[in-house]
Amino acid sequence: MDDEQQRPGHGPLSGFTVGVTAARRADELGALLKRRGATVVHAPALRIVPLADDGELLTATKELVDHAPDVVVATTAIGFRGWVEAADGWGLGEELLARLRGVELLARGPKVKGAVRAQGLTEEWSPSSESMAEVLDRLLDEGVDGRRIAVQLHGEPLPGFVESLRAAGAEVVLVPVYRWMPPEDIAPVDRLIDAALTRGLDALTFTSAPAAASLLSRAEQRGLRAEFLAALHHDILPACVGPVTALPLQAAGVDTVQPERFRLGPLVQLLCQELPGRARTLPVAGHHVEIRGHAVVVDGALRPVPPAGMSLLRALARRPGWVVARAELLRALPGSGRDEHAVETAMARLRTALGAPRLIQTVVKRGYRLALDPAADAKYADA
Repeated sequence: MDDEQQRPGHGPLSGFTVGVTAARRADELGALLKRRGATVVHAPALRIVPLADDGELLTATKELVDHAPDVVVATTAIGFRGWVEAADGWGLGEELLARLRGVELLARGPKVKGAVRAQGLTEEWSPSSESMAEVLDRLLDEGVDGRRIAVQLHGEPLPGFVESLRAAGAEVVLVPVYRWMPPEDIAPVDRLIDAALTRGLDALTFTSAPAAASLLSRAEQRGLRAEFLAALHHDILPACVGPVTALPLQAAGVDTVQPERFRLGPLVQLLCQELPGRARTLPVAGHHVEIRGHAVVVDGALRPVPPAGMSLLRALARRPGWVVARAELLRALPGSGRDEHAVETAMARLRTALGAPRLIQTVVKRGYRLALDPAADAKYADA
């Protein structure tokens, strides 16, 4: 086997195609996925626009400088740094830092803590869980009635957080450091949606709730929302970095998978477990065959297969050991028309790609069958 891709020792995500919707840190996520063998399709569903020239952030900053809060909640490292940088640009940097030194400063997680300390400040507390729910519990336990609380936002929804504080009597000042905007070029997003509809993706990753909402919104604008949701329900694995990110998908009735730790590394590890576990594995003609997204692992060797060949193989694998008529296989081929010769051509290429021609048997005048081993045949018959 001269082809490097056909040697055993392929990555856990080899043969799978993963969509990446992230705008920020997309290169990092893509590199982690590719290192484990995945083919990556990147389409940033949003772009993040700093609000250095935005009156909303300037107004909130002046309000806090003029009227000190009791508590400041820093939610993201990049957002906190962006806030201080914007204040510097307006000549308010030193006044803002002076105010923050005299308040109860809460940092959601170690990265935020690092950003706070880099400004010469010290957080009073940070939750071990990195959860905004734990931050909310602490504030409510302390009592917030009559207290002024500033919350630094970063585009992510904080479901129930602000409402709960206000309901308990707090005055809440929102500090919107960034704004999510649609991507300047929508074409990659459309291509990603199209790939999902044709089942050209095995998984779709989300690292922010606005990106998930944006993708659903674009599918709806194109009149494809129902088809897109069907793909996520049945064929494509939606993987979210955490529960907040998953909210727009869950609201649309889509179940997602999430890592226990809300980080890119654990998200990729989760895919490394989930996708191979979803692959169809069969004993065929004395070989161990694992059907992945756009490749087949035959006895541990990865065999890339053209899209038409994968369509035929999936049609055969739906009823392993049974004869599938050429007419049915023709319907499984994308854009093949009415000529059954297209089935023969695609089948020849599939057999060549698999490197084991006897995996698929020709049944004269009837069609083709996946040569399921006799013992497996009996198992399926008893099922």
